[in-house]
Amino acid sequence: MPFPRASQALSRFIVLDLTRVRAGPTCVRQLADWGANVIKIETPPHLEKGEGPGGPRHNADFQNLHRNKRSMTLDLKSPRGIAVFRRMVERADVVVENYRPDVKRRLGIDYDSLKAINKRIILASISGFGQDGPYRDRPGFDQIAQGMGGLMSITGLPGQGPVRVGIPVADLSAGLFCALGILTALLEREVSGEGQWVATSLLQAQIFMLDFQAARWLQMGEVAKQAGNNHPTSIPTGVFKTKDGHINIASTGQVMWERLCHALGAPELIHHPDYKSGELRSKNRDALNSEIEKRTITRPSADWIEVLNAAGVPCGPIYSIDQVFADPQVKHLGIAQSATRPDGSEQVFVGQPFTLSRTPAKIVATPPEIGEHTDEVLKEFGFAESEIAALHQAKVV
Repeated sequence: MPFPRASQALSRFIVLDLTRVRAGPTCVRQLADWGANVIKIETPPHLEKGEGPGGPRHNADFQNLHRNKRSMTLDLKSPRGIAVFRRMVERADVVVENYRPDVKRRLGIDYDSLKAINKRIILASISGFGQDGPYRDRPGFDQIAQGMGGLMSITGLPGQGPVRVGIPVADLSAGLFCALGILTALLEREVSGEGQWVATSLLQAQIFMLDFQAARWLQMGEVAKQAGNNHPTSIPTGVFKTKDGHINIASTGQVMWERLCHALGAPELIHHPDYKSGELRSKNRDALNSEIEKRTITRPSADWIEVLNAAGVPCGPIYSIDQVFADPQVKHLGIAQSATRPDGSEQVFVGQPFTLSRTPAKIVATPPEIGEHTDEVLKEFGFAESEIAALHQAKVV
């Protein structure tokens, strides 16, 4: 029975996945979820020490990263293993890796080596700090990139000191940007007929994610500081207490500000001398937030969300993770998606955040056991039964 494809969108592409931990698997998950034939190449268990990077295989984190993929084992440190891999490269479209920059050259799977086998191959590489430069050999880690990329200096309450963001944003964004780079290279290949090397790093991705905060420094010389829950430039925007919790309110521009005042039952604030212009509201932010919170604390969150949305003022609840997935709009969007395990039980994953009308993505396969598809994959790549048996005997797979 053929391995099911998650979508027809990328079903013509073969991806050899050498990645581990998070940034690389995040990249490859994008390709797998849109139907690419992803082959996760893993170290044979007899050569692996402990659980390996990424933690236990059956925890929620690993499982969510590796759906819609097949797994084969291959010893890339042995000449026979490298020979098998190079033979697979002849038919592949993409190789994705997140080794330290020197490792792929030592193994002989750098871009120049792969291009000599298949000029259409695209090699995608994710590193901590880049493929060259003074930090190229440093080990990369998400929190290190958050700090060096400036994010921790603008996260948290004023004067609190550096604060890590609650998700591995450098890892995740590097993976997503790498996937975007691969798709860009595949589109360009349709014109040139040649592959190329796609490279990104946690540090580059994190700096890019600074977005307008980086632009404020590069173009205006302003160094952003911690602003807590207050938006740094759109005021009043932030978190406000209610009778039973907190809500977010986002009010930018004069029209929205006036709508907010009327919805709060405080039209007198519109012409208050301290708040009548955007510049004054920014200057007197703390006093203004206090005035708003005097009103919001009198009613429950749900009441204010109904009132403010009816007035056209952006607002919303502040959910815990379980509340996120209980929200009716989240349920309607269907981003929590289930797939059936081989034993017949259901497993729930976070689905893709965008849709295609003709070739939608689905989670059609739960994460594979290590080496589950080794023989199946080798046969597809033209290896004879006798060759596969010999590889097993030599413990190359």
